[in-house]
Parts: sequence; C-alpha cells; structure tokens
Amino acid sequence: MLETTSYAILPSQVNKKEELRHPVQSICSYEWDGKVLSGMLSKGSFFIYFTRENTLRFAVQPFGEADVSPTIAAERDQPLDGVTFEPSEDSLVLEAGAHRVTIFKNSLSFSVSRNGATVFQTEAPCVSYTKEKQVYFSVEKETDAPIYGLGEKSGFINKNGLKISNWNTDVFAPHNKDTVELYQSIPFALIHAQDKTTGIFFDNTFRTSFDMQTYRDKLEIMAEGGQVNVYVIWGEDVKETVQAYTDLTGKTPLPPKWSLGYHQSRYSYTSQDEVSTIAATFKKYGIPLDCIFLDIHYMDDYRVFTFNEDTFPGAGALVKDLNSQGIDVVPIVDPGVKKDVHYPVYVEGMEKGYFSKYLDGDVYYGEVWPGESAFPDFFNSSVQKWWGGLHQYYTKLGIRGIWNDMNEPSVFNETKTMDLDVMHDVDGKKISHKEGHNLYGLYMSKATFEGLKEQVPNSRPFSLTRAGYAGVQRYSAVWTGDNRSHWEHLEMSLPMIINLGLSGVAFSGADVGGFSSDTTPELLIRWTQVGAFLPYFRNHSVQDSIYQEPWAFGEATMESVKKYIELRYRFMPYLYTLFHEAEQTGLPVVRPLVMEYPQDEETFQCSDQFLLGKNVLVAPILRQGQTHRAVYLPAGEWYDFWTEERYKGGEYHLIKADLDTLPLFVKEGTILPLGSPVRNTKEKQEIELHIYHSEQEVTGILYEDDGISYDYRDQAYSISTYDYKKGDLQISREGSYEATAEIIATKIIGKNEAGEDI
Repeated sequence: MLETTSYAILPSQVNKKEELRHPVQSICSYEWDGKVLSGMLSKGSFFIYFTRENTLRFAVQPFGEADVSPTIAAERDQPLDGVTFEPSEDSLVLEAGAHRVTIFKNSLSFSVSRNGATVFQTEAPCVSYTKEKQVYFSVEKETDAPIYGLGEKSGFINKNGLKISNWNTDVFAPHNKDTVELYQSIPFALIHAQDKTTGIFFDNTFRTSFDMQTYRDKLEIMAEGGQVNVYVIWGEDVKETVQAYTDLTGKTPLPPKWSLGYHQSRYSYTSQDEVSTIAATFKKYGIPLDCIFLDIHYMDDYRVFTFNEDTFPGAGALVKDLNSQGIDVVPIVDPGVKKDVHYPVYVEGMEKGYFSKYLDGDVYYGEVWPGESAFPDFFNSSVQKWWGGLHQYYTKLGIRGIWNDMNEPSVFNETKTMDLDVMHDVDGKKISHKEGHNLYGLYMSKATFEGLKEQVPNSRPFSLTRAGYAGVQRYSAVWTGDNRSHWEHLEMSLPMIINLGLSGVAFSGADVGGFSSDTTPELLIRWTQVGAFLPYFRNHSVQDSIYQEPWAFGEATMESVKKYIELRYRFMPYLYTLFHEAEQTGLPVVRPLVMEYPQDEETFQCSDQFLLGKNVLVAPILRQGQTHRAVYLPAGEWYDFWTEERYKGGEYHLIKADLDTLPLFVKEGTILPLGSPVRNTKEKQEIELHIYHSEQEVTGILYEDDGISYDYRDQAYSISTYDYKKGDLQISREGSYEATAEIIATKIIGKNEAGEDI
C-alpha cells in the first residue's frame, strides 16, 4: 500500500538508469520471393511486404526467426501482388503503385515516398533491443503533429507529448489523465498533418508503450517481449488511413437495431420484481426503452450460466414478459468459473481440460466474485466453441445479447490479473499470459459472439465487452468501464469514444450518469444529452450510489431526460444508416471534426465537440452550471437544430444552451431522415425529412432492413437516396426490402418557406 503514499516518490527513484539498448544494425543477407522481402540482420532476422498499396508490414525478431503468421487482430494480411523489387549496393527498393519503400542496408531503416514525395521515415537504425528482450521501434515525426487513436485512453483527443502504455487493467480508482492503462489495448496511432495521415499499428500483444514525450521529433514504441511487428499506413487524410486500418483489422458489423436504443442498467437490480418494476415505470411515464441489463446479483452465488432461484424464481417468465413489451434482457457473464465440484460448468471444464494452466498442467485459480475460480482458456478454438454453446442456457429463455465484464482478465490480487507464467493454448501453440494477457478479452468476445450467432440462427448478436485488443470491433461493442459521476468524466468520455472510433471501434459508449459516486439532476441531464448521440447509449450505476433512472430526481429532471431519450429514437433512422456505412467503409459513427476537415487546424485539438456522421455536429455542455459555450463550426453553413437559425462556418460562435438544450447543428445541403415517436426500436417508424437548404447539392440517404437478421446481406435491404433541387424532391431506391418506412412529412429549412411542407 506504500505506493499510495509519499514513499512512491523516493529520491532514489529519480533518474533511474535505463537498460542498455542494442541496435540490430545492418542487413547481412536477403531474399525476394516475388511478394515478401526477408533476410538476416547482424542480430536476428526481418521481413517486409505490402498488404495493399498504402499499407506495409515490417517485422524484426532480434532473437531468432521473425514470425510471419499474423495475430488474430490482422484479419486481412496477405502479401500484395504486383510489387516490384530493385536492389542496389546501399538499399533495397519495393514499389507498389504510387508508393516506393527504400530499405537502407547499413543501418536498418526505411523511408516511404508517394508520387516522389517522402511521407514516412523511420529512425536509423529503427529497431533496437535489450538483454531482457524488450524491443523498440522508432519513427520520425513532426514536432507538433497531433497524434490520435490508441483506443479508449483518458485525456484529450491529441496524444502528442504523452507516454501511453497498453496493458488491459481493471481500474476502479478514478480515471484521470495519468490513468493510461485501462480496459482496452489498441496499439494503433495516427500521426496527422494537413496533407497526410500516417497510421502505425504495432501489432505486438505484450505490454507496449508509445513514447511521444521523450523526443520532440520522434515516436518510440516499446514492447516487453516478442518481435517488432508493425503495419504502417499512409493516407492522404485521417479518413483514408482509418479505412485502411479497418480493412486490415475488420469493420464493425451492422448490429441489431434494438442494441442502438436506450438501455437501462444497475449494479444490480437484485430481483425479478425490481426488474419488472423498472420496466413498468418506463411504461408508466412513456419513456422509450429497448433493454434492461442484469448485473452479477441475478446469479446463484455468482456462478455464470445460472439464476438465483430465491430472487429470480421465474427468470424465463420474466424474460418472456419483457420481450412481449419489446424489451430485451442482457445478462452479465464473467470469465471466472467458481471452483465447485457440484457446479456442472466447472466440472465439465475440468474434465475437458478447458481452463488456463501452468506449464506443468496445474490449473490456475484466482479470486473473483464467486471466490476461488478457474478461467477458460479462450485462446483455444475448442474452448471457444464450448463456451459459446453454454450460452444456450440464456438463448432458450429468449435472451439474445450478452455483457462480458472482468475479462482483462481481472483477478483480486496485487497484479490484478493471472500469473504471467500461465500458458495459453492457441490451438497447439503455447504462449504465456505475459504475451496473451491483452488478447484474453478479445478471444472471450469472439467466443460469445460466435456462440450467440450459432444459438440464435440468422439473428445478429449483441455482445458488449469491457476488455479487448485491436480487432475487437468484429465481435463486440465496447463501453469505457467504471467511470464516475464527475463532470470531468463526462468531458473525458468524448475523446475516449472518438479515439475508439479512430481505432476501428465504431460501436462504443460510456455509462450515462456515471457508474460510481452519486450523480446530480444537472449532470444526469447533460450526460443523457451526450449519450443520446453516442453510438452506445446505456445508463448504469453502482450498488452503493443513489438510483439514477430517468425519474429518480423528480418530474422536471425526468421530462428533460425523457426528451433526449425520445430524441435518440427520432434520430434512429439516421443513426442506423451510419452503422450501415460503418460496416461498409470502416468509418466511425462518431467522428472528430478533423476527420471531415483534415486541413483545418482549428479542428486538430477539438475534444469537446464531435460529428455524428459528417453532417450533424454535437457541442455538449460539459461544465456544471454552464449555460453558454463557444462552438466551432467548420467550413460551410450550419443550422441550429432547435431554432433553425443559420450560422457561418469557419468561425467560433457563442451559443446559449439552458439546461434543457443541447447545442446541435446540421450542415447545409443535408436531408436528415427523422423517425416518428416509438416506445422502442421494435415498433415501426414513419419518416419526416428535414431538408437543410443550400445553393449547392442537397442530398440524404436512408438505410433500412428488418433490423435483426442477416437477410440484408442477400439484398433484403433498402437504400433510399434523396436529392432536392429547386423545390423538387427526387427519391431513388436500391435493394429488395419492401417494408420501407412511409414519408409522412417533408420540411424545408433555410429559405423563406422554412417550416412549410412541400
């Protein structure tokens, strides 16, 4: 416990000598097989190849042969055809399209040019190592270049000037700027300039660190083991680079529409009667609701895949009743399996050898909610299939979504996780927990997602995870963990979710109202306003905090909270269309301003505003008692969503926003499809088109399908494209889905006839 006192800053800890590093030096020999360039170094080996014209994979193993097999994160890693190779005395050159990579032999390094202009340069040498088998990779950067990405890290959107490490960690203590190791590890950074954006994905699953602080003109990446295994992406802007990254690591699949509605949770609703009362109260006050969560108290002594028969004696009837009201139920499932010889899940896992073990074959046990517990070895495909099959316990009741928590994995000990010498079985390949720790949550999410997909055929699963690694977006939505009811945490949630989106995770959110501590009426209102426009929308609170359901603070607060929950459903047609776009393109639903305005320096540091898609700008109030704020509107004309007042872009504006108002703007030229009021997403909406006048093009898109099945992948969808010119609205459609929403009204905004129907 001394590390929480002044003992932590002992004078002897200042200027502690770092371990001596050694460069891998020069290329001694090489081989070109037509796609991959590989060879031996003065120390170790390397390979390098294009995976696409603007993406290069480069690996160095100082301690042996470089491993060419990609990790689970890299979904599309194949050497590119058509690459040319040209050796010379001093260098080796690879060319793909407009990109030319020059690898220098004498002091291992490389540079990249596009159409003759240099766009990327490593240090020389670019790889070094220590005797403790740490590996380093160093690249040049402009001193003041903003750096984005790196997942859900705390602090502002720009990470330049910081040191950030990646080790999935259960952090309940208050999250702040110095809390850099949280639940997700996504070692992907974007270095941005006005005319280019470079993405660096350091795909090494050991603990890694990105040092953007020690050297002003250099980014240095370190891993505590393994090899330098890096993908470098050169995009003309943030958008192109993120698209290439998600092409490599996978895109967020289109979720079931019900998962985009409003979700209500608490740690915990402790009985089925309380759950029924919560649902009834939402109905009483006419507040839309799509889902109720069940935290760990629903279980029998915290045994996963059980219900407590004393407090949930009719779980099946409860789920059936809620489903009949259009409300889904999502239970929590943790990885810790209680050590109990009378517990079938534990017995079966032991008999089949499915739990994580030491090298000598002994099962690892750790303390979590159920007490002494074993942990499934999710790295093994047989274990994944077994675990996925266990979810039949829930799906038979009508449950079609699962919440994975504690899957860093979190253990109640000093290290907060498994012993690092536990060995995992990756289908025959053994890796230590030191190497696999950051992957545990990703593999669990994979097992959960695929299990649900098999148990409920032709139904898109909903999986929510706390822990993950690069590529987790293929299997699960992400929430930012145990935040608190602090205004600072509301503010911090924006750059966390923005950077998750830039790191491939399009489906993410933060606990509305704050998980721990006690929220206030004002904070709950302001947080609900933000949550209504984030990809994932859930109110969740801890057991010893006051309740924070919409009605908890009286009628006035409830009406304001209800207003923004209803607004979420009004925007559902637009939001669902953006999720379809995310699956197709890899672009996030929530975007930083710099993604759409990459040359505008005013957007580079903007952490307190965001774009929903490219045409809706949200500028929330993030300070207690504040009723005005400066809003930066990028180039173009923008309309206030509430007043329909027109604002000039490229400027800051002082906007008034009383407690019931979220500053919200729509760009000129947008046709925004808004839905009619509904109780939840299972009800069919009608559409009102808001047409925001522009002298230029005025367009909009609406994507529709049945909201739950995979039939849309067989053309059972509808994409409506709207074009408005000189009072004439043209609609074109593609796809075979016929149950499209009816357009009940069309409203022109921004001309003399504003507010009148066409």
